[in-house]
Amino acid sequence: MRYRRALVEADELTEINVSPLIDMVFILLIFFIVTTVFVEETGTEVDKPQAISAETLEKNSILLAVTAQGNVVYAGKDIGVGGVRPLVSRLCREQPLPVILQVDKNANAGLLVRVIDEAKLGKAKSVSIATDPASS
Repeated sequence: MRYRRALVEADELTEINVSPLIDMVFILLIFFIVTTVFVEETGTEVDKPQAISAETLEKNSILLAVTAQGNVVYAGKDIGVGGVRPLVSRLCREQPLPVILQVDKNANAGLLVRVIDEAKLGKAKSVSIATDPASS
């Protein structure tokens, strides 16, 4: 009888403290959120041309889209050709960043040249054109 009573009392006193585990999970969650690189999209869909020589570029870059209708889009807003240089110079103030242009394959070539020129005048590190990798 004594033995049973001691067992019951020991079970009632045994308790698992999960607070440190929850704290650790939250710290890991915060760590992963802070270290995640968020890719900023242009906010518009373009039909990019295919290229066999496509390469992967830096993730920390300025993404601009040039549509077939002649719009220049950044973060879902039409900034026009005149907005490219101020935007690039503002974003490259601390360090030069590369500019990646997502150009619709039906876009005006003259507009593309003007956007490239404005990005370079805004002190972009480099200007690249995004393509879809061609299937072999």
